[in-house]
Amino acid sequence: MAEVELYHPIKRFLEGQGYVVKGEIGACDIVAVRGDERPVVVELKERLTLALILQAVDRLAISDAVYIAFRIGKGNSASWRSRTKQVKSLLRRLGLGLLTVSPHGRVVAVLDPAPYRPRTNAGRRERLLKEFAERVGDPEVGGSPSRQRLTAYRQDALRCARELAAESVLKVKDIRERTGVGRAGPILRDNHYGWFDRVKTGYYELTPKGGRDLVDWSDALKDLPPRSREAVR
Repeated sequence: MAEVELYHPIKRFLEGQGYVVKGEIGACDIVAVRGDERPVVVELKERLTLALILQAVDRLAISDAVYIAFRIGKGNSASWRSRTKQVKSLLRRLGLGLLTVSPHGRVVAVLDPAPYRPRTNAGRRERLLKEFAERVGDPEVGGSPSRQRLTAYRQDALRCARELAAESVLKVKDIRERTGVGRAGPILRDNHYGWFDRVKTGYYELTPKGGRDLVDWSDALKDLPPRSREAVR
């Protein structure tokens, strides 16, 4: 189904809602008019592309009722299938609507254009600022593809591992006091990195993996002084 083959299913869809529909009006692929209402503009592409979105954004200068339309189905618009939620969120932010066309010509209005009213996610913002405040220094280069981030949590886990490497077996209370890491107990218990083994209740030792990873993170440890004792409180 080429781009032009999207035209007739969408034309029938809009006409079914009482619009008069014409193609290739000015720079617009489809323009639909119903009485004195704002014109509806639809931009067509075989699949979801950045070019399609940019075209639709340009058409917002003509009308605030602009849709993008593309074909869906096996072998088409993989980015739509894999990132549906993100695509819809982007289109909402841009004030664009979305029509999809199946291989059999079925048109679905997935999203109608509407003014975007941003809502701040307070929880995400707080987590962001907490990580920013707790991370020591600036160990990560922005834009780097690394999957093993030196987060504030990992920094605290490294502090705990360093103490265990020096003392073999330690009580949680002692690790917390020596490192200044207030969450030492949960870090040791949850053991997300496989670094810690519980010897008995309240006592931990470093695993072989923990010892190896300490060597891998040795450069990070050099710039990682113990936390202030105030952090424990």
